[in-house]
Amino acid sequence: MIRIKICCIGSIEEAKKAISYGASAIGLVARMPSGQGVIADELIAEIAKTVPPPVATFLLTSETSSGGIVNHHKRVNTNTLQIVDTLKLGSYRDIREKLPGVKIVQVIHVLTERSIDEALKVSEKVDALLLDSGNPNLAVKELGGTGRTHNWAISRKIVEQSNVPVFLAGGLNAENVREAIEIVQPFGVDVCSGVRTDEKLDLKKLEAFFRAVLG
Repeated sequence: MIRIKICCIGSIEEAKKAISYGASAIGLVARMPSGQGVIADELIAEIAKTVPPPVATFLLTSETSSGGIVNHHKRVNTNTLQIVDTLKLGSYRDIREKLPGVKIVQVIHVLTERSIDEALKVSEKVDALLLDSGNPNLAVKELGGTGRTHNWAISRKIVEQSNVPVFLAGGLNAENVREAIEIVQPFGVDVCSGVRTDEKLDLKKLEAFFRAVLG
């Protein structure tokens, strides 16, 4: 069964709605250089406390050092880390040693065929990958929430070769998610803007998305 992660959750009520429709994970977006769905760490912690197991709570962190990521997690206490930028200082081992019960998901922004090698190298050190459509090379980094799709053929190659589960994100909605699943064959899909109207969770779009994914 395809797992569904609803990202950009902005309140306890939105989390409850997403879970009631069948979300197996929710995404909580911390401070970012750009994009939508950002909420304060205090609110992330409040929402995370209300989410029942086995639903995963993903902290989307733009920290780029292992120490910064660990300190960020300690402020919010989610059960999963979604690292949206490249880890530049420290190591994944550092994070695991300090947060032994927390899953690590690394985002790969699929830009070119080079993203395949990047993904496979990182996959040996994390619990899962998430393929998105940002661009960390811009002057103002795009680290998610773009509402754009990327080249799904590249993502399919990553899925075929990865030894860890792969989530697909980037511009997904009820109209295109079935095609994306058929092409990429991911472990799960991740959606933000595709289930929102005026940045608020839209229950009609949410229902349509689940129906498209689950049939």
